Amino acid sequence: MSDNNLKTPSKLEKILKAGHFAVTSECGPPRGSDLEAVAKKAELIKDHVDAINITDNQTSVCRMSSLAACIRLKTMGLEPVLQMVTRDRNRIALQSDILGAAAWDIHNILCLSGDHQSFGDSAAGQNVHDLDSMQLLQTVRRMRDESKFLGGDEIKRPPRMFAGAAANPFADPFEIRVNRLAKKVAAGAEFIQTQCIYNLDKFEEWMKGVVDRGLHEKTYIMAGLTPMKSAGMARYMKNRVPGMDVPDEVVKRLADTPKDKQAEEGIKICIESIQRLKEVEGVRGFHVMAIEWEEMVPEIVEKSGLHPRPEV
Repeated sequence: MSDNNLKTPSKLEKILKAGHFAVTSECGPPRGSDLEAVAKKAELIKDHVDAINITDNQTSVCRMSSLAACIRLKTMGLEPVLQMVTRDRNRIALQSDILGAAAWDIHNILCLSGDHQSFGDSAAGQNVHDLDSMQLLQTVRRMRDESKFLGGDEIKRPPRMFAGAAANPFADPFEIRVNRLAKKVAAGAEFIQTQCIYNLDKFEEWMKGVVDRGLHEKTYIMAGLTPMKSAGMARYMKNRVPGMDVPDEVVKRLADTPKDKQAEEGIKICIESIQRLKEVEGVRGFHVMAIEWEEMVPEIVEKSGLHPRPEV
């Protein structure tokens, strides 16, 4: 799916190219400077995933930089996915951080716009968005494939990155979601990690549109899953989180479960979802986002039939 695969020594890409279901998860950096907080989360999941995303000031809350946390994973011999949002940096800073990641042989990047700053702890902060997420994808591909900065100058030791993007199959209007994906693929997205999926019927409808357009042959689509800890979490995500689609039956299933068993039921729902999505044409992997619940990732991966992970 990349014309330049030989230049990208990404383990994640190799797993996908070999035809295996890939598995990724993610760790949020701490609200402080203790790198061991990231290392402890990574230790919990490292034997059950192919790569670990490090979020970039998620929900617009200030945290340790994604790049610093990715470097810590590299020192542990693990495969990071650098998340990079366009909200906070102009094109100079974005290219600079891409080179910084490349200096540490970080071989995966997920290009994002980022949550609006009003969601976080710095509502008065300025949005930058000098580039959008699609232009960031184009920038990564230009730096890698052409060894050129946006300004045209040549890069010495260019980045060798597998370039990815996010997709939300559930945002309104639903009718344009496949077109939106097509634009990201055209901009250079070699893999896609989706928003967390609870409405499996709607996701399968989106995937049918993706397959009908042949987009599944141009990019690797990884289905996003987040296990629910409680009925309260399900209601919050249904009613308060933009772009989230949580069906009533999911909320009811958790609400009908005794409180002390709801977390266990949430894990069960996640495992069932993965098992169903494994059968969907065009799904090539899974991105398990167990937010501050990393210790449950091994159980989810094992019971979904995705362990042991293949060697490449």
